[in-house]
Amino acid sequence: MMDSKQPASWDEIVRLHSARVYRFAYRLTGNRYDAEDLTHDVFVRVFRYLHTYRPDTFEGWLYRITTNLFFDQVRRRRRIPFGELSTDLAGRLPTREPGPAQVFDSRALDQDVQVALGQLAPGVRAAVVLRDIEAFSYKEIADLLGVEVGTVGSRVHRGRARLRTSLAHRAPRSRTSPVGATR
Repeated sequence: MMDSKQPASWDEIVRLHSARVYRFAYRLTGNRYDAEDLTHDVFVRVFRYLHTYRPDTFEGWLYRITTNLFFDQVRRRRRIPFGELSTDLAGRLPTREPGPAQVFDSRALDQDVQVALGQLAPGVRAAVVLRDIEAFSYKEIADLLGVEVGTVGSRVHRGRARLRTSLAHRAPRSRTSPVGATR
């Protein structure tokens, strides 16, 4: 955390906050490589603008930067068409064994949950992740995203409904007793 009496060193800022920023970036982007890039971009931005930071919640500032950079990334990708890799090229790309970060990520949030999150619109996904995974209040999310509290509520409600539909196969099945069985 930032102490107003003595500013934290750059190494301390990265050590204290990089894991949280990476987890949030992963939930937003849905894959390790984009999350790593986003995390890097966040800390570049923090380094560049740390002198402009005014005491508030440092974590909130980090989440706001991460969210804004994520939205920028989504907008940029919409403008740049990506063609599919030819099968010839795809066959020559090296495969990678899961590293420690991937193993952690797969244990921390089930893959089908991450896929379901990835199917949500970016603004809805950010609201759901901030509320249900990062445990921010609706007011804090509204401030971070620059929207009204009612908009946050709507996005969270819509996102949860879509997640319920996408993850319906995981819902517990009710047990029915065989016909004629007594309890």
